[in-house]
Amino acid sequence: MIRAMARVRLIAVEDAAPLSELLRVNREFLAPWEPVRPEEYFTTDGQRRAIEEVLEHYEYGTLVPYVIVDQDQIVGRVTLSNVVRGAFQSCNLGYWVASAHNGRGLATSAVRDIMTVGFRALGLHRIEAGTLLHNIPSQRVLERNGFVRFGLAPHYLNIAGRWQDHAMYQALNPEASQG
Repeated sequence: MIRAMARVRLIAVEDAAPLSELLRVNREFLAPWEPVRPEEYFTTDGQRRAIEEVLEHYEYGTLVPYVIVDQDQIVGRVTLSNVVRGAFQSCNLGYWVASAHNGRGLATSAVRDIMTVGFRALGLHRIEAGTLLHNIPSQRVLERNGFVRFGLAPHYLNIAGRWQDHAMYQALNPEASQG
């Protein structure tokens, strides 16, 4: 079987309509893995405002908001957030792929691409990601990209309306000095 190869690109305000439709169609699918969202989030205007906000954080250098594209169609999101400089040089990773596009290697490819952005373009030392304990497919995406599980964070994030434990993963920049 040939695996699809996603590409990633910086999100744009013009992505509001296709993203709102993708989120609307995948609302039930994503609900167990996401924070509870207000109704407005699933509208074009809500997405436009959300995109404007993340692009502002991008300009400040604290967030890298990308979309995942397959055959010129947006199929998900991948984001580096909480970018911290100084001695830490680290960030958090988050991603999702629409249900119709799961199992094709798109998340794995997108995570690989965003790691290149984080490590090469931004010069970060570390990328951290957390997954719900039962989200084995997401853990496999991380592991295929060289992430190593380093711990458990109790009640880490409020997902699906309740504080839930997360398995914590990290990847270190292979080109960074170890001294």
